[in-house]
Parts: sequence; structure tokens; C-alpha cells
Amino acid sequence: MSKHFRPWKIDETLLLPSSVQDYVPARHPSRFIVSLVRESLDLSELLSSYTSGLGQPPFDPHMMTALLLTGYASGLYSSRRIAKACEERADFMMIVAGDAPDFRTISEFRKRHLQALARLFVQVLKVAEKAGLVKLGHVALDGTKIKANASKHKAMSYGRMKKREAELQAEVGCWLAAAEAADAEEDRLHGSKRGDEMPDWIADKQQRLAKIRQAKAALEAEAKAAAEEETRRRDEAENKRKAEGRKKNGRTPAPPRKEPDAKLQRNFTDPESRVVKTKDGFIQGYNAQAAVDGAAQIIVAHELTSCMSDHDQLVPLVDAIEANLGCKPREASADSGYLSEANLQALNDREINPYIATGRAKHPGDAKRKIGGPLTREMQIKLKRGGWRSRYRLRKQIVEPVFGQIKQARGFRQFLLRGIDAVKAEWAIICTAHNLNKLATAA
Repeated sequence: MSKHFRPWKIDETLLLPSSVQDYVPARHPSRFIVSLVRESLDLSELLSSYTSGLGQPPFDPHMMTALLLTGYASGLYSSRRIAKACEERADFMMIVAGDAPDFRTISEFRKRHLQALARLFVQVLKVAEKAGLVKLGHVALDGTKIKANASKHKAMSYGRMKKREAELQAEVGCWLAAAEAADAEEDRLHGSKRGDEMPDWIADKQQRLAKIRQAKAALEAEAKAAAEEETRRRDEAENKRKAEGRKKNGRTPAPPRKEPDAKLQRNFTDPESRVVKTKDGFIQGYNAQAAVDGAAQIIVAHELTSCMSDHDQLVPLVDAIEANLGCKPREASADSGYLSEANLQALNDREINPYIATGRAKHPGDAKRKIGGPLTREMQIKLKRGGWRSRYRLRKQIVEPVFGQIKQARGFRQFLLRGIDAVKAEWAIICTAHNLNKLATAA
């Protein structure tokens, strides 16, 4: 007896036409994102930018926004990969309703509305708050280093710039002199051409020289501005000392240098990115920051900087939470990278109970580092007294999984855009997509 199989009706047409939504499960995240964009998000900022009625009608901004957010929530960040998904994946076909934009349209929409898309973070966050996913009982703060859209090998130190500038200037000078001396021979060889066109290899050297000069000038301007700020700060401190009648202690420090340090580097591809240290070595990248609520791992505030240190990011993150939601968390935990007397005092002033590690150790209260101010000593005693019951233990289980979900589960390892303003907006969209996934799971 032969085995019977279910009939394979690949060539059979449907009796009744089907909807594009019939092929996507009812609880699929893409359905949730589409309904959220259509019913809850205010896209008036995007819509108001379309004024002309001439030409081919543009794609609906609601559809394009839902398409981009679904892409980011699914781990698809490239406009080409999103456009390909519109032809191959049912959830993306459902969003575009069979009328798929090409990758250039997707890329241009993101570029044109980048800042407006970044500002959707607050709207999505407030939806999460209304859904009961944000409690602001305990918030954990942390940062992660993410690679920039640039290679660390495309950078040059200030000392190397000065040396290479002189070398290139000499080379270009020699080649231009040789080209001028050979004018007569080139006229004979090139005929109707002028004969004085510069070869491509000369132009490339000149372009390289121009880039080096531009980067060198930028480093010099930054060093000069930093020196002027340091001089101003010293003058203020000196005037304050004289006004209070205090004696001067120690030797007079050397005046700040207006020339950059010879080892200071600048990247030619993305000048605003920096070489930052990670556990796997050094990368050309940015320091992305997030404050995560302990109730459902919702990101309640985000920041991004090119500085490797986390010290200066704690207060902006805490203040951003209040700006986004109108209230402050009761507790905040962070690793030792955020520890300073100023940060502890800032949390106390805001009536937020801090739990910040006093050093790198298996148990944060047992750190062997030299303890400085009184607030730091109090924090070490507080963590040691709490032991394994300390609220600090919540930090790892709140914020670390969020970075794992973003970087490992959804594969976001490198920014697509360049320049700190564009990268900040891209990080905001990444955080928005994370919160959308949490909302879709809870819905």
C-alpha cells in the first residue's frame, strides 16, 4: 500500500482574494508596530515636511516609519536588506502592501527624517509607561562601546601629520616641477590637449595633503580651545582664592599648551569618532549609554559620546529620565566607571538612592582601590553591609541583558551613519526598536 500525502496545491489559484495580512500571525511584532504607528504615534513633524503636490506621490510616511522600525526591531539596519525583505518576507510584504520602495527611497527617508525618527523614542516610552512596563523603582545605568562606520587604521596622529605634510608637500612640489618642465614633450604627445593636465597620481597626493591639513587644523583648533578654557578656569580659581584671602599652595602649574599632543589622533573617515578600549581590544567607535528600568527592561533614557569615560554621563542620563517621563527613579545603580564624589552628590541632591560600585571586584564593597572622599567611603560601607542582598546586584540583571539583546540577538555591532549628531539619532532609533520589542512581547 503506497503512502498518501497531503496535496501540494502550489499551482492552484485561490477562490477568494486574500489580504496581505493573512500571511502574518496575529501576534507578530510587525502587526503591533503597524497598529502603533497608525493609531498612537504623532508623525505630524514628518508629515509637515511634505508641501509640494508636484511629481510622483511619495510613499506614506506612516508606512515608511513602520517599515524602518520593524527593520530595526528585526535586526535589519541596511536599507538594501530592508528592501530585499520587502520582496522575500511576509511581515515586510504586509507592511508595504505589495508596493515596495527601493533601497534608495528607504535610505533617503531615513536621512531626511533622522532627527524626527529619533524623537519618537519619547512617544514610545510613554506608551510603555501607560502599559505599566515602566515603574522607575530601580534604574540601572551602563555604557557599551559600539564600532563607528570608520576604521581605526584610517587615523593619523598629530606628530605623524606634521611629518607627512612636509613629505607630501615636497613630493607634490617635485612632481609639479617635473610636469612643468615636460610641457613641450606633452604637447607633442597629446596633440589637441593642453598637455599640462596633472596625472591622477598627483591629484591623489594633493587630495591626501589637503585632508591631512584639514585634520591637522582641526586638532590645533581643539587644542587651542581647550587651552583657553583651562586658562579661564585657572583665572577664575585664582580670583576666587584672592577674594577669599587664602594663601597659594604648591607651585604655579605650567601654562596649558596650545599645540596638540604629538600622539593625539584624528580619523579621516569619521573625525568625531574616537579610539576606545573594549574587552576585546581597541576599536574606532562611540560610547553608547542607556538607563534601563528594572520592571521590564525598558530603556528610559539614552546618551552617546565619543569619550571613553562614563563619569560625565550619569547626571545627563538621570536628568533625561525626568525630562522624558516627568518623574525621577527611586534608586539608581551603576558600575565603578560612574563613581565620583560629584556624581554621588548629584544623586543625593536629586533624592535618588545610589548604588555605585567603588571598584572592580567580585563583590563591589570589597574593592581594593584607594577610597577618596567621604561619600565614596559611605558607599563602600553601604555596599559591604548589604552583601548579597544589596540592591546593586540588580544592575547586571537589568542593563547587561539589554545590550546583549541589541548587540548579539539583533546583531547591531556597528553604526551605519557618520558624525556624532547622526550617530546619536541612530542610537535613539535602536533604543526605540528595543522598547517596541518589549511592548510587542507584553501586548
